Amino acid sequence: MFNKILVVCVANICRSPIGERMLQDLLPNKQIASAGIAAEKSRMVGKPADPLSVEVAAEHGIDVSNHQSRQITASMCAEYDLILVMEKGHIDALGQIAPEARGKTMLFGQWIGQKDIPDPYRQSKEAFDFACKLIYESAQAWAKKL
Repeated sequence: MFNKILVVCVANICRSPIGERMLQDLLPNKQIASAGIAAEKSRMVGKPADPLSVEVAAEHGIDVSNHQSRQITASMCAEYDLILVMEKGHIDALGQIAPEARGKTMLFGQWIGQKDIPDPYRQSKEAFDFACKLIYESAQAWAKKL
């Protein structure tokens, strides 16, 4: 059913790399990737994960040290069965890129109370820890549903 899953945030350097790798660990038979809605606009395409993302992910046994960010495209959206975004506002932003993907786009935090996972970019390690905690809870919930 959902064999190809795309995890999306803004620049693809903080939240979505962690979500991607957590889901890969939990769902090894699925093809899971990540991208950013504004990776190109924020000049982040091809950049590694934020150093604090690398650190907090490692504390959860997840390696994002080799991640390279990429910009989401309409063709990329067409390629995936399920697109998981970090915030409700990302659903509308994604609709501007690929309106046809709306029906297969859901919140990463859907099963933990439809929570947004706040962007920790340029914030404290505590902000990254909090985002990572929500990503972990959400990934666990998605793994049970899928």
